[in-house]
Amino acid sequence: MTVRDFKDLLGSQPFQPFRVVMSSGEAYEVRHPEMAWLTRTNLFVGIDADSGGVPGRAKMCSLLHVTVVEPLGTSDTTTK
Repeated sequence: MTVRDFKDLLGSQPFQPFRVVMSSGEAYEVRHPEMAWLTRTNLFVGIDADSGGVPGRAKMCSLLHVTVVEPLGTSDTTTK
């Protein structure tokens, strides 16, 4: 997927939470658009959020290694 694809996902109204699946098999959920940050080559996903929604850490996901983006709550998938 491209930066543009993720900008569209993160900017969609209303926001649709999604799961990012990596080539390693690891998966990360983005339940709010403020829990993900883009660079030209990576998506950073905030994880281990506290009760106030502040992530304890972030995972760096290379866009080259994103294999699938799955909308949460549905069975549809979007592939790279």
